[in-house]
Amino acid sequence: MKESKLTHLSPMMKNIFYGIVFLFSIQFAFAQSLPEVTLNDEWKAKIRALAPEKVAFHSPRKKNILVFSLHTGFNHWVIPHTEEMIKILGEKSGAFHVVGSKDISEFEVKNLKKYDAVILNNTCSKPDHRNLFWDKLRADSNADSASLMKKAQELESNLLEYVKKGGGLMLLHGAVTTQNNSWEFSRLVGASFDYHPPQQSFQVHLEDPKHPLVSAFPAEGFSHIDEPYFYKNAYSELNFKPLLYFNNADIKSQRKGQELTEGKTYVAWIRAEGKGKVMYASPSHNAQSFENPQLLRFFLDGMQYVVGDVVCDETPLKN
Repeated sequence: MKESKLTHLSPMMKNIFYGIVFLFSIQFAFAQSLPEVTLNDEWKAKIRALAPEKVAFHSPRKKNILVFSLHTGFNHWVIPHTEEMIKILGEKSGAFHVVGSKDISEFEVKNLKKYDAVILNNTCSKPDHRNLFWDKLRADSNADSASLMKKAQELESNLLEYVKKGGGLMLLHGAVTTQNNSWEFSRLVGASFDYHPPQQSFQVHLEDPKHPLVSAFPAEGFSHIDEPYFYKNAYSELNFKPLLYFNNADIKSQRKGQELTEGKTYVAWIRAEGKGKVMYASPSHNAQSFENPQLLRFFLDGMQYVVGDVVCDETPLKN
């Protein structure tokens, strides 16, 4: 075996060399970041032109959907674009009436009853409690912490019961952090957020190319620029049906000491919860991704899934 030239370097020079390599890998990853796009009539018209003309599955009636876009933690610039994209999909297909809101009173039982499904749009919570409802209640009230936390838990419980009784829930990208420290919410969703390396280009693969919810994509998957999310808590239970994944070995700049060089991490999945349906989809951090008509079809099909229009295999990886 040929001896590495690095063996002739001093320990200090080796550290400098590896540091430079690491910095270049970080710079390469950040170079994949996409600039913010202005949400204007031109962009909306572009998405409307690319959106599917009609739904892929039979829909017996027009469904009501709440797209909830409040964030208290990290502000994803794509939030308003995502809400507009969902509204365009509903309007153009004629299958959904979409209402946008940032008011947590929508999670009162009487209000949830108005909707066939709720879409959580990058509803990132603050790192301290990782509880979106608590964050908002604390910001709006000087009441004692115990009563505010009780109310926050009530709103979370309302959402969990809503799904168990037949409501749909779709979570997009950062929405996985909504109640990130809650095991009940983590189990409902299928995971909690752990971390993500910098944005980068990676190949998204189809777990089962024959599954109806990924029929929009070619069998080989698609190239995508995004934050590759890694997960914790209920994710280890794998109590969901995976749809999309990336190969861990393809992801650069992973957390030091926790690098995964084998296996896969899932990008999107579905699961049944009681009488309800849940779908999580990590794409996308960028509005440019919505210019992919295949991804628009995927989101529209997912909307149909969570409202109960799609009969498909939901068998979880583990029970």
